[in-house]
Amino acid sequence: MKKEECFFLGKIVKKYSFKGELLIKLDTDEPELFEDMDSVFIDLRNNLVPFFIESSQLHKSELLRVKFEDVDSEADADALMKSDLYLPLDFLPELEGNKFYFHEIIGFTVEDLNFGKVGIIKAINDSTAQALFEIDRDGIEILIPMNDEFISKVDKPNKTIFVETPEGLIDLYLEE
Repeated sequence: MKKEECFFLGKIVKKYSFKGELLIKLDTDEPELFEDMDSVFIDLRNNLVPFFIESSQLHKSELLRVKFEDVDSEADADALMKSDLYLPLDFLPELEGNKFYFHEIIGFTVEDLNFGKVGIIKAINDSTAQALFEIDRDGIEILIPMNDEFISKVDKPNKTIFVETPEGLIDLYLEE
């Protein structure tokens, strides 16, 4: 299993008991979706290694308390501390309407209702206060905020996102 085929689920943040139990900080708005997993992939020295789950339960809403098979001591648990956890992309629940996962819209065309075809989404920049579509228009990078007010429609079958941006926003990138 390669990282590109997976999504980041969370990180092991602390030990829970001397029997090898661990607490995982989940990177999700719906932790209950991941309460009954059979296994996860743990990133150990840049290799995704499958670990089977003996038992798990939500702990203080955001944390998942997990007992992995063959992790039976504090030393075993220590070896996994601060590791990232991944699941295959097909474990993600299907999103309805205009909702989407960042990874699934890479390669989509962006069409502005006033401007016309803007370009192709090459990445999502979520390191800023507001996530941005990074769009390639014939070698020119155009950034459009991922704002619900700008996104009018997400057409997944035709791989197109329709936006309505403030007048002049796209032109800022095209003026020399």
